[in-house]
Amino acid sequence: MRIGVHTRSADQPLDEARELGVDLVQLFTTDPQKWNKPVVSDGLRAIADSEVDVVVHSSYVLNVASLNNRIRIPSRKALAQQVETAKEIGAIGVVLHGGHVRDSEDPEKGVENWRKLFERQAEEGGFAVPIWVENTAGGDRAMARRFDAIARLWDAIGEFGPGFCLDTCHAWAGGEELDGVLDRVRAITGRIDLIHLNNSRDEFDSARDRHANLESGTIKADELRDIAENAGAPIILETPGEGVAADIAYLRG
Repeated sequence: MRIGVHTRSADQPLDEARELGVDLVQLFTTDPQKWNKPVVSDGLRAIADSEVDVVVHSSYVLNVASLNNRIRIPSRKALAQQVETAKEIGAIGVVLHGGHVRDSEDPEKGVENWRKLFERQAEEGGFAVPIWVENTAGGDRAMARRFDAIARLWDAIGEFGPGFCLDTCHAWAGGEELDGVLDRVRAITGRIDLIHLNNSRDEFDSARDRHANLESGTIKADELRDIAENAGAPIILETPGEGVAADIAYLRG
């Protein structure tokens, strides 16, 4: 089992990785709530040259499914910039949320926009770093909340070989039981490339994305442990910082 964390120190991620003794880190290459262009800092260069693997999480503002040109087009541009930065620092994948359309809009149009993203990139030789689509916790018109929606999305983009990142808190909060979740995801996507192993502060199907440490949330800790043991994919903890060392110890124990 390869265990990593979403780093709390984007400037010095290698220091945090070595302090916690993890195998990989996940990080943002720019402010996740803004449209700023990524900048490769000395800290990112240091981890690129280290033994620690890196996963890039794309900015939260990106929504490649959006029917609003003022959101979708900048999202595509920002994604291209962040993928290029991910390549520069030797990242093994880029995590991208599924996104959504607005209440009055047809989710199928959002799926079409996802396909157009991959079609256009395929004309340029594909993405330089693999894109891993992440399931999300809320939204009735989300592209990747319910697994039936993920299946529709994969019908449209699966031929382009995208990867998949399973977030346990998002699945639980999104109304998907975790019993047998690995098999159900693989039946849709054919693969799981990364696990975001998070407990939830909220109840099942709450649609609320609030992470908890592994032994302190509403999901049974042993259920999360079993997912980690059987996923066959690296684990990233996005749990609260004060308990992340205990989370690592729990998994390794």
